[in-house]
Amino acid sequence: RLIVVKSVFDSFGAGMPEASTAEGTLRIGEDGWLEWTINRPMPEVVVRIGWVANHTLRLKGREVPLAELAAPGTAVALRPKTYSWFDLWKGRCIR
Repeated sequence: RLIVVKSVFDSFGAGMPEASTAEGTLRIGEDGWLEWTINRPMPEVVVRIGWVANHTLRLKGREVPLAELAAPGTAVALRPKTYSWFDLWKGRCIR
């Protein structure tokens, strides 16, 4: 199951929330960045890997910079998938 916990951004813009709503909570973090917490299950999330943003996937206590998986500027679809023990053993997924 894939859950989007929060989005963090540095300024308001088109399509960005302006206040807390029934969908999520908006707050200003200690570092001044805007934090939009939603805890929403999603079937997939498409991210265009940033040149500067350092998008990072946090998975089971591990951090994986997306720029290590594909070149900056590339769109990457993240979706949950179940793997067999054999696939894990053969290294066919992120460990």
